[in-house]
Amino acid sequence: MPFITSSRTARAAAVVLAATLPCVALLPSADAAPPRPAQSARVHGHLVDLPVRGGTATVDTASLRVTARTDAGATVELSAPAATALGTPGPVTASADGARWTYPGSGLTITVRADKGRLLVSVRSTGTADRTLQWPVTGADPAASALQLPRGEGLSIPVADTFWNSSEAGLVGSKSDMESQSLPLWGYSAGRTGASYLVPTDIGTTLNVGSEKGRLRATAEHTFSRGDGTTDYTVALSLTDGSPVAPALDYRAWLKEQGQLGSLKRKMAAAPANQKLLGAFHAYVWGQARTAEGVRKLRALGVDRMWLGYDADDNPMDAAAVAAAKKAGYLVGPYDSFANGQDPKKSDTPTSAWPDKLYPDFCVQKADKTPETGFHDRGCYMSSQAFEKAEPTHHYLADRTRKMTANGADSYFLDVDAAGELFRDHSDAHPMTKAQDRANRLARMKRLADDDHLALGSESAGAWANQVLSYDHGSGTPVTDGLWKAERDKKTWGGYTPAKAPDAFFKPAELPANVAKAMYDPTYRVPLFETALHDSLVNVERWELPYDKLPQQKTDRALLAMLYNTPLNFVIGGDSLEKNGSELAALQKYFSPLHQAAGTEPMTGFRTLTADRTVQRTVFGDGTLTVTANFGTKAHDGLPGGCVDAKLKGDKQARRLCPADVNR
Repeated sequence: MPFITSSRTARAAAVVLAATLPCVALLPSADAAPPRPAQSARVHGHLVDLPVRGGTATVDTASLRVTARTDAGATVELSAPAATALGTPGPVTASADGARWTYPGSGLTITVRADKGRLLVSVRSTGTADRTLQWPVTGADPAASALQLPRGEGLSIPVADTFWNSSEAGLVGSKSDMESQSLPLWGYSAGRTGASYLVPTDIGTTLNVGSEKGRLRATAEHTFSRGDGTTDYTVALSLTDGSPVAPALDYRAWLKEQGQLGSLKRKMAAAPANQKLLGAFHAYVWGQARTAEGVRKLRALGVDRMWLGYDADDNPMDAAAVAAAKKAGYLVGPYDSFANGQDPKKSDTPTSAWPDKLYPDFCVQKADKTPETGFHDRGCYMSSQAFEKAEPTHHYLADRTRKMTANGADSYFLDVDAAGELFRDHSDAHPMTKAQDRANRLARMKRLADDDHLALGSESAGAWANQVLSYDHGSGTPVTDGLWKAERDKKTWGGYTPAKAPDAFFKPAELPANVAKAMYDPTYRVPLFETALHDSLVNVERWELPYDKLPQQKTDRALLAMLYNTPLNFVIGGDSLEKNGSELAALQKYFSPLHQAAGTEPMTGFRTLTADRTVQRTVFGDGTLTVTANFGTKAHDGLPGGCVDAKLKGDKQARRLCPADVNR
């Protein structure tokens, strides 16, 4: 089943983003006019001045401290001095749009230039030994009020928040691989100004969060390694208007500039099955729910759009069940994984059994030439390079896919391929770097989407996979490590029995208070992922956290889903439709027309309407859809607490949903 075989991967005043992108002060939409032409860098002593959108940035070559003077006259610190000793800088060489210098003592060469309104800082290691650089060092500016982090959908955390500065939150002291984050960025708000940090060279880079005098600071750390192919490190720094989603706007513009922004509309044209994602909730089905009769039972409730997935076990959905699902207007497909290999004679899941001698020949090897042990200490991780090398003569992956979709399935969920857990393979037969691993995964996912015309999804997708995926399960969830501890407590969380409705998925559970606060307190949540990628792929929560699993979070999760125009996920099996089917149907009926209208539109606005951030509003497209959610207990402008109003263009009045009242 998916959980077994998967890899794991404010400020008090309201901070607002205007309802449409062209109104954003410092970060226009990717379609807006280009910034003013770059001017020559100005070198004076050990300082280099460069024009950026909204002001002028100054880099101190002695320390790599970066400050900016805004057009309005404010001073913003974009980075404190590097936390790594650099040595004495060499002379600065100026060019038309930037400057270059070296640190001979540390073997680093720095290039800075103005790039489409950003300050682009590139660092190259010229030495042979591995080394690290801790920079930029952010959040030291006393004006900094909130830190934006790409955990799942996204967080914006007041830097002086007592909870987040404590050990309870599990944030301080954390080191997150940028390659495994949903977006390769972070940012700060400081009133009407702010800062955005994009890291195109996310492989080899971590983001470390600390607390200094009760205030959150974030420091990036890059490891330069010839063997890992990470000798180059680039960070794009920008001034923003202080909106909590400004870093995501900046990243969206960056993707478009690089030709790396996907489009659901294009994916639907290339693979018509993708059209059925619009308006659909997602669910894994078990037991009788995998049968044609089970599908008809779901459709009889009035559920007109659905994504149905099923485990790769000895009882998949058969051709009749798949046909019934497609007749109902549903997407349907198997869970699969190319990541794990086990001895076929002992494998505990069909997805880990491979033909010939792929196990152990295709195992990723560590530096000591031993296999990289697989998830939950089972078998090994399989090398994407080994599969790619074999592809010209042995189509192992295509054969697997063809077999698993022989029942007519038009969707495919490929676990972990887009989750960002990448490997360096030290095997002499199929060596690879993490960058090559990512390229291989992208190539094989692209084949599934383009050649097989499947609606393709993966787990907790990183933004780097946005062009090949149509949906993901997991990037909607801002996971904290306390979740894994809760899931390991089988007594309260549930295990993998009974087979037709495992407690791990179906048994309601209560999250520890600190975990619930870190993951689902709406006052900390911001739609970074949707701001960047809403019209590129459909983003869903983790599959082991279906809607009914966490009763205490149901209202907030439903409001967040409607506010972000993203589907809820469920599990269906046993007597779940009898108990909760009417609730599922009512929620989907509300969501479906909203998502069908706006699912292929960008999120163009996000704002908080109250000082306590409990009332929030989003806008999609050119006013195609406007959603207001009240996470509080008091009514706001006629909207009761615990309710959401959605208004499509042309609606005379808003459509209201109060999730807690659905089944009363």
